[in-house]
Amino acid sequence: MNRITQKLQEDKKILSIYFSAGFPNLNDTVQIIQDLEKNGVDLIEIGLPFSDPLADGPTIQASSTQALHNGMTTQILFDQLKNIRESVKIPLIIMGYFNPMLQYGVEAFCKKCAEIGIDGLIIPDLPVDVYAEEYKAIFEKYGLINVFLITPQTSGERIRFIDSVSNGFIYMVSSASVTGSQAGFGNTQETYFERIADMNLKNPQIVGFGISNKETFNQATKYAKGAIIGSAFIKHLSESGSGKIGEFVGEIR
Repeated sequence: MNRITQKLQEDKKILSIYFSAGFPNLNDTVQIIQDLEKNGVDLIEIGLPFSDPLADGPTIQASSTQALHNGMTTQILFDQLKNIRESVKIPLIIMGYFNPMLQYGVEAFCKKCAEIGIDGLIIPDLPVDVYAEEYKAIFEKYGLINVFLITPQTSGERIRFIDSVSNGFIYMVSSASVTGSQAGFGNTQETYFERIADMNLKNPQIVGFGISNKETFNQATKYAKGAIIGSAFIKHLSESGSGKIGEFVGEIR
């Protein structure tokens, strides 16, 4: 069974952390992953830096740009992660844009992910229709879960379609804005979370965008299985380096 599927079956709220591979320093990637697991994080999203990150706010964009300046590439990330399963057991997802994967070769990319123990991918700019028609069979061949995003503007019909082609969790974007641009959740988001929960989808939902502390984590997980923290963690890395990860996670849980 895929590690993501196993983790989602646990009777707990999932804390997922996102960071940009190769940030703050090129070779920090593995140590950050190990420290996150050691401090109780349930799932990690490893950002594959890209020069034109459409959904990312300024904090993640800056970390991605720094990682690229540091020399991060798709191949270097794969090289860094080649022995990751010797020390890390929790689910690992690569989150990135489709262009670098297309350049690498979609099947070659998926094959490499499977070899090193990556459990899934999040590709914000890969339309679910294109995935279902052209790539679903490749992902399934290599045992990879593809995670799709929904927003408050996504129609019920499309959410049902996304749910039908998904086999892990649905990434529930909390608002139509970019990452890191909101400080909390109001009635609009609460209503949205409740509406999706009432749809009784077969895949659990994990909320992203706008989670930065214990309060917003608890708000987000009131109706959902878990929540993702990205910009706030990257800010912590920027300010404190990679040596105080336990302090950050300890303030969430």
